[in-house]
Order: sequence, then C-alpha cells, then structure tokens
Amino acid sequence: MMNYRRLAASISLLALMQTTPVFAQEADDANQLTIGAGAGLLPSYSGSDDYNFTPGALIRGKLAGFTFFSRGTNLYVDAVRDEGETGLDFELGPVVNMRSERHSRIKDPQVRALGELDRAWEAGGWVGLAKSGVFTSAYDNLSARVVYLKDVGGAHKSYVISPAVEYGTPLSPTTYVGISISADYVGKGFGQYYYDIDLTGSQASGLGVYAAAGDKAGFAKLSLGIVGAKSLSGDLRKGWAVFGLGGYGRMLGRYADSPLVRDAGDRNQWLGGLGLAYSF
Repeated sequence: MMNYRRLAASISLLALMQTTPVFAQEADDANQLTIGAGAGLLPSYSGSDDYNFTPGALIRGKLAGFTFFSRGTNLYVDAVRDEGETGLDFELGPVVNMRSERHSRIKDPQVRALGELDRAWEAGGWVGLAKSGVFTSAYDNLSARVVYLKDVGGAHKSYVISPAVEYGTPLSPTTYVGISISADYVGKGFGQYYYDIDLTGSQASGLGVYAAAGDKAGFAKLSLGIVGAKSLSGDLRKGWAVFGLGGYGRMLGRYADSPLVRDAGDRNQWLGGLGLAYSF
C-alpha cells in the first residue's frame, strides 16, 4: 500500500527558516533516503525588513525503521522505531542546531553597527505524535510536536521551545500540499542577546536603548506556512520532485517592540523558496 505518512516532514526550505513542516515522503521500506537542494528569500534576521537570497540543502532517511532528517541547520533523529502499521506514530529523539541570527549578511546599517553576533550551537530533544488517515484519505497526516533547544556554546546562554501543528495530504500519487502553524517561546537570555540594545550599542547604531526583551521569557514569533510538491517521475516516493513554499511570520510582544524590529525592521516576516529533491 502506498504510504504518504508524514509527507510533511522532510523537503521544505521553510525548514531552512525553521518555520514550517518540511515536505517528505515515506515508503513502506525500512531503509530509504531523500536528498535535496534549493534556495529561498528570507529575512536578514528575525524581525528584519531586508531579505537575503539563501541556498540550502536537506537530507532525510530511514535506517532499520529509525528516521533521521534535517530542517535547515537542525538535525533530528527519531529514536522510536517506525512500525507503520496502526497509522499512529509516536516520535521522540535528540536534535541539534546551529543558529546564525545576526552573524553575517546584515543589510541594515544601523543593525550592522551593533556588530555581528556569535553563532549559537544548540542541542536538545523533541517529542511528537502523528496520525495518518484523518480527514481526506488513508494517506493524509496530522501531527503535533514540541522541540526544546538549549544553547551549549555560550552565545545566548538560553533556550527555545517550539510547538507546532502540521497537516499534509497527497492530492494524487504525484502531488502533495501541506500547511503548518508554529511558535517560538524563548528564554530571557535569548531575548537579551538578540533583541536588547545597551547604551554602547545605542550610541554606535543610533537605535534606542532597549532592555525589555530580556526581562523574562515569552513567545517571540508565530509562523504560518504552506508547501507543495510535484513529482517529476510519476511517484512522490521515488525519483525527482520539485517543491515550492511560502510562509508568514509575526514578531510578538516585547520582541516586536525592540528597535531592531520596530525601527530598523518589521514585525511582519515573509519568505518563499523553490527546490529540487531526489528520493532513492
């Protein structure tokens, strides 16, 4: 039987932006591999109104029933074997990430005057539950997950918790669409590192002094996304496929009130991308 379960988890450039589910395919085989590459237009930093053209790559595989996949700079491993029999999948495992917020390619001169930030090396875990055969057919999929990442490299010295809900369905053996909603809940250190401005930074950039983002933890961003894919080989489970995506993000609360967003950027965040993938 053709199995499109969790088609929303592996091929999306929104993965590069860590905002929506990545498109994936999953056959009944215990071993499989999907690789892909593409490019997207996304904000210079979260809250920027300048956009960069950014290339990216992805990988997804399954070895002896255990799944691994990338989402941008995130790498996930599902430590729970996928039996693929009941249509219900419990997911649990480790995740690592490299965060490059305001590390390079900063277009705004005021933000650039604040100086480049160190990359954040993060590690943590994720847990999720996915169900196939929910609404449209035996192959559509609804899933929910929560990801926890902790800075282990000494950059923002804090954490990010990202809950998400995703839905995807094949429209035919060659066509797939998916939608998602997700959020980022960040610790005090994260807000302080990326959105506060001290007196020295204010004098260098001309942006106002700001300390509210690091006052306490809170929700920094809400994201919506859509992704579509079309097989070039006649079957989404194997061969070549092309995909496209779009997304909208909204900076929230005191993070949106930071001069980095309010004065130098925009709380409304748009992105899009195209790519090509091959499944073995």
